[in-house]
Amino acid sequence: MPTRTLSNDKNWTIEDAEDLYRVKRWSDGYFEVGENGNLFATPDPTNTKMRIDMQAVIEEIKQEGIQFPVVVRFHDILRSQVARLNQTFASTIEAAGYKNRYMGVFPIKVNQMREVVEEVVDAGASFDYGLEAGSKAELLAVMAMNTNLDSLTILNGYKDQEFMRLALLNLKLGRKTLVVIEKFSELTLLVKIAKELDIRPLIGVRSKMTVKGRGKWESSGGERAKFGLTISEIINAARYLEEHGFADSFKLLHFHIGSQLTDIRSVKESINEGAMIYAELHKMGFALEYVDVGGGLGIDYDGTKSTNDSSRNYSMQEYVDDIVYGMQQVCDLEQVPHPIIVSESGRAMTAHHSCVVTQVVGEIKSHGSGVPTHAKSGEHILVTNIRDLSEMVNQHHNIQEIFHDASQYKEQALDAFKLRVISLEELAKIETLYWQIMEVVQRRSQDQDFAADESDELEFTLSSQYLCNFSVFQSAADTWAIDQVLPVVPLTRMNEAPTVNCSLVDITCDSDGKLDQFISENGLSNVIPMHSITEQDDYFLGLFLTGAYQDVMGDMHNLFGRLNEVHIFSHDDDPKDFYIEEVVHGSSVEDVLSIMQYHPKSMAYDVKKAIDKHVAKGQMQPREGVKWTDFYEDCLKGYTYLKV
Repeated sequence: MPTRTLSNDKNWTIEDAEDLYRVKRWSDGYFEVGENGNLFATPDPTNTKMRIDMQAVIEEIKQEGIQFPVVVRFHDILRSQVARLNQTFASTIEAAGYKNRYMGVFPIKVNQMREVVEEVVDAGASFDYGLEAGSKAELLAVMAMNTNLDSLTILNGYKDQEFMRLALLNLKLGRKTLVVIEKFSELTLLVKIAKELDIRPLIGVRSKMTVKGRGKWESSGGERAKFGLTISEIINAARYLEEHGFADSFKLLHFHIGSQLTDIRSVKESINEGAMIYAELHKMGFALEYVDVGGGLGIDYDGTKSTNDSSRNYSMQEYVDDIVYGMQQVCDLEQVPHPIIVSESGRAMTAHHSCVVTQVVGEIKSHGSGVPTHAKSGEHILVTNIRDLSEMVNQHHNIQEIFHDASQYKEQALDAFKLRVISLEELAKIETLYWQIMEVVQRRSQDQDFAADESDELEFTLSSQYLCNFSVFQSAADTWAIDQVLPVVPLTRMNEAPTVNCSLVDITCDSDGKLDQFISENGLSNVIPMHSITEQDDYFLGLFLTGAYQDVMGDMHNLFGRLNEVHIFSHDDDPKDFYIEEVVHGSSVEDVLSIMQYHPKSMAYDVKKAIDKHVAKGQMQPREGVKWTDFYEDCLKGYTYLKV
């Protein structure tokens, strides 16, 4: 994986920062680099005058006494995405002369946070935008949240008797609740319970498509797909419903070929296949009303507009066009009615609205700080040789030769130390001189014909690791689990040229707690240029496009719990164009310990007893004992992350 070459251009501009961090390419109009070098959010791309400075957001978070790291939610971005999808379908349907409508649903598995689902429901109310549930717990949440009688409730996933009864209860309450059959035995169960309760169900079947998506989730389609019925099973299901007097309950055909679809061709192919199945079922006498094309609308995480796993080669408009026109063409050719189009886009609705803001709390260098390297009588010839090399590195014309000589001296020194030929102090001097030479070689190699592989290796070896106050496993689980690329951007100082190549590491006690894949102009890089950090100034980074899945898939590794959250709303009349509408406090130490079956009150009592014993023995003063007891109890109540 190539590394990044740092700029030595003193005339650095914000355009250079945009080229480096590629904000406009991945942000879909919601973020940009401001003229002052700070990152700005534009929650409503149709109102570009309302821009929120992320530095102002950070300062207000500090003033409110909210501890970092935090999740920042821009609820207006969430609302904007919901409106954008529904309006795109509506305008395309009108332009195409499509003889039906769009009724989308939001799959809450993408982000089950109550505040997120509430906002989606409210933003989608005028579009009759509904919700999808894939488990019993999600259905219970959806029943409480989706009260719009004109919207849909789509139920996917495997189901038991309680699930079916809840679905029929929701239907009895007047909600348009469609139970999607994932395996044939679910159909017999549903029919049995529906007869028992005397409720006419609304039924859909999920087709096991031959078309496969492209990307990380392509196994969602095809004959080995986890969910769905084969064509034979669909026909048998339709006939079963007919035999039991429920033919008119068969309302929906559903298919899904994968999340984060990278290639628009897979969308075209799935629509054609799905439309043909719908048309044939209609000709068989089953008057289906809905075709649910599933999820899959991708996000361009890396800004390449390609078929990379972290990208997509199409726009939302092209995606919608292919669904509407593709469905219309097949239906017209087959002379069947145009169905209501349903989609279950979740990632595209939520990804942009949420980001993780973390502070860089330290820098880790592989070569450390070094030791004094002055000459000493009787020192080994290896020390003398590499010191001589260090003194000529700035004048020597052949940097490649210097690189090879220094590398050889270092290897020889390690062997000599193992054989007790040189001392530990001499080895430290050689290592210090070696790294000093490598830093010069690295700078000069950019202007010379230096071997590409060795140059990349040297760049990476000399790069820093910035220690960030967060947990990858809690806040960016997909970067660890499936190598998902998430954009990382400094929130300030982008009007300055970055001078440090680095990767990012978190505060967990795990070597996998790191980010080492970053967007670059040449694909992906294992380092990212950042600015130098100082003790005087805080340096904050944003980890973006975290609103889909990352909020709900984080684990409890090292007992780092959920982050503090701030919910941002735009406001034209506010001098800063925003206000913090709500603060949701993250996990305390008590919270995470309780989840793991500890009893914090008992723990505090046990520690107090241990302190009291030391006080009784005269090993600790009473006032000191009280202070330590209070300190322990305060730590139990506190935030799990570092206090910086």
